[in-house]
Amino acid sequence: MILGPPSKTVHLTPLSTDNGYIEQVNSFKLLGLYIDNNVSWTSHIDAILSKATTRLYFLKQLKRAGVPPAQLRHFYLAVVRPILEYASPVWHHLINKAQTDQIEAIQRRAIRIMYDYTFGMPYTISLYVANIPSLFDRREQLSRNLFKSVLNPTSCLFYTLPPERDASFISRLRTAPKFPQIPTRTNKYKSFISYALSYFQSDFFVWIFHPKASLVSNFNQHFVVIM
Repeated sequence: MILGPPSKTVHLTPLSTDNGYIEQVNSFKLLGLYIDNNVSWTSHIDAILSKATTRLYFLKQLKRAGVPPAQLRHFYLAVVRPILEYASPVWHHLINKAQTDQIEAIQRRAIRIMYDYTFGMPYTISLYVANIPSLFDRREQLSRNLFKSVLNPTSCLFYTLPPERDASFISRLRTAPKFPQIPTRTNKYKSFISYALSYFQSDFFVWIFHPKASLVSNFNQHFVVIM
């Protein structure tokens, strides 16, 4: 599989070995993730929707068997929802609104199966009744938790962070992030680290300005980092 726009990859010479040419595919499964050659995540979203829909059938069967709502909720959280969240920090920030709505629709159906009286209710109220957060909020939190773990110097992904900003430059600012943001030409190719630095960094680094503190880098300012 070749990643990139067709206009720039169509002229590439097919790879070959002693046994013949290597087949070129448009989608490939790697560690449970379906990766498209155009990085649209369409194949992966379609796959998890199909698998989760199949699991909803078993949820319906449990409902017909008289299983109480509390146990149905436990089944959904343990068997169905993990399918929709597998490795979500990798693709959460790269899917479009239509794909987000498709994923939420699975949870909406599950809530209606578990609680009959939520039929016709707005989705936000159904979430409150079921005491379940939206899948979008869940993916945001999972991404935030992963980024927090990456910030630990002992993390195997710590090396993926850009170099810290120059302390002498930061000392001139009232507030400043510890790490610079990574620019990308389009959101389509934005990595998780780039996304997290843009949206989550302020959750873990708070720069506090003390105008009467001792001199730091020849400036009458002092900054403290709170993790």
